[in-house]
Amino acid sequence: MKRLLPISVALFTLALAGCGEESDESPVDGRDFDAQDYSEPRPYTGRVIDGYLRHARVWLDMDGDSQYTPGPMTIKNSAGTEITLPNGEPTAMTGEDGKFTLDTTGLVQDPSVSPDIDPRDFPLFAVILPGQTLEQTRMGDVVLEDAYMLSAPPGVRDVTPLSTLVRQRRVIGVQDLTATTNDLADALGNVNLLSDYVKSGDHRAHAYARAFARFMASQFPDDYASLLRGGDGRERFLSKDAAFLLGVSFVRNALDVVKVVDEAASQGNYENVDVDGLALPEVPIELEDPVILERQTVLARGEGSELPASMSNLGVSAELVFDYSEDGRVTSITAHGCMMPSLREMARLINAGGKIANTGTQWMPGISLSQESAGFYEDEGPDERLVFDWENRRATFETTTGCHPGLASSSALGGVAAISYEWTMANTQVQELIATSGDKTEVLEPDYQFGTDAFFGFTRTVDETEEEIMTLSGDVESCDAAIDPDDADAALLVSAQQPYTVSGSIPQPDGFSPLALEFDNRNDRLRPLRFGFLDPAMASTTGVNNIEGFDWAFYYPFETSNEFVEEQPNLIGTAYLNRRGGSRVCGREFERMPSAAYARVNYTYQRLSEYLSGLVE
Repeated sequence: MKRLLPISVALFTLALAGCGEESDESPVDGRDFDAQDYSEPRPYTGRVIDGYLRHARVWLDMDGDSQYTPGPMTIKNSAGTEITLPNGEPTAMTGEDGKFTLDTTGLVQDPSVSPDIDPRDFPLFAVILPGQTLEQTRMGDVVLEDAYMLSAPPGVRDVTPLSTLVRQRRVIGVQDLTATTNDLADALGNVNLLSDYVKSGDHRAHAYARAFARFMASQFPDDYASLLRGGDGRERFLSKDAAFLLGVSFVRNALDVVKVVDEAASQGNYENVDVDGLALPEVPIELEDPVILERQTVLARGEGSELPASMSNLGVSAELVFDYSEDGRVTSITAHGCMMPSLREMARLINAGGKIANTGTQWMPGISLSQESAGFYEDEGPDERLVFDWENRRATFETTTGCHPGLASSSALGGVAAISYEWTMANTQVQELIATSGDKTEVLEPDYQFGTDAFFGFTRTVDETEEEIMTLSGDVESCDAAIDPDDADAALLVSAQQPYTVSGSIPQPDGFSPLALEFDNRNDRLRPLRFGFLDPAMASTTGVNNIEGFDWAFYYPFETSNEFVEEQPNLIGTAYLNRRGGSRVCGREFERMPSAAYARVNYTYQRLSEYLSGLVE
């Protein structure tokens, strides 16, 4: 809720300063007047600066969406009264020396309805129009060909890349750089982030600002830039979430930009830094702000080291933490305790370009049932890590544990990889995924016939022996006619199946076949519910007595719960590892959560913007 302060109509529209001349000067640090001294309102003026920028669009962002909003628009004051502004947010184009004057007469209100609206309660925004905005330099005006957006905290009227940094940190909710100690605060030193650095001749601040502007321009959406090239800056394009993500990425990478500028400033000569020639960070960004998997908590510690165990006797044995870059790609998965990377899941992630949100159902579990895992989990620090090198199509798995017989372990992460992965692509899909560990080579060759986002067939070869061949026997088949009307509205319903076979050198126990993947395909969704599999290594784990095979069963949040994400409905809430239950009919209500299991995996999600914000110091 924005704070609205009373300003009399007569004073609000007064255009002359006390000396009889119009005043449009801000204090040198860019701040507006202190509220207690605000007895004679002046025109709401300021500057847009990289160098001074002429013909840039500036506006007062009153609805908090980071885009210009035309009239009529409605906002609420602190008392909850709705106020309609026929002309929308005050806006103007900058003129000589980057100066602008906003017409704020529309903020004057009928005192019987609401106090007047104080423009100092809202942030200023400015957008650079490619091919139109001019930067004033010592060599004359320069046409800017790259679009970017600037902002300033409420009450600050010098809108610059540095004021943008200040505001974005406040929006994220971290301390101002003047009130905290971190690497960025130390690097910026005594730079005044809210000043007119052109007027004061602060070449260091100006060099940082120009580099910041270049970085922001590099992340600015091309489609928005094209729209602005032929427009006047009032075009709406970014969602509020997208604008926030741009700001978070800027804040996260500001230190790296500063370091590049400092390195180029030989002996502190910032005036002659060639900012256009600097090798600034290149950071792809995802602006849709998807929900991403933050962590999996694995409960596979059995009572007396025996599995399966009742839910009340299953304890936490591992926790997997997922790390991401600004574009939503998984950079690494870190385990406190033990995990076992699944080649099939890795291939699904690779097919999604590393963006876990694009897999739909995010990261079906790959866990270790070793009871040693719980001991490592309880010790401080990470124990295993799966790291992706997307550019070179490689990944590595490191472990400091003894959970994996035959795998080399290191004394600390960052040492020699226990498993090295590499993959080849064909038509944007994995053609072959190779895992090398010691003298063992494991190869996954996907078969995409009849495949879905959740499952595909494959041949898994170990040292040239075809150990496991999963073949999808046809398309997903709905069974609407078999659904009992009393079950039609069940939270989870097996409404579709897809037959498959498993062959290869792995011995199949009696009753393992026939096999069918189970789905809930209502409401145009395809939620995986259950699938059976063989895993000799898992079955032979100490304390695990299983000769029938395993089932993974997946459960999803109720649609009325806070955990349900309408645009991403296939986010698993909880997964259970059960003893293989055999073939079951299609059309039934999906089984209730089991009372005992080999493992339970709890999923925790968050928005990409929340994740990235949490990394800002």
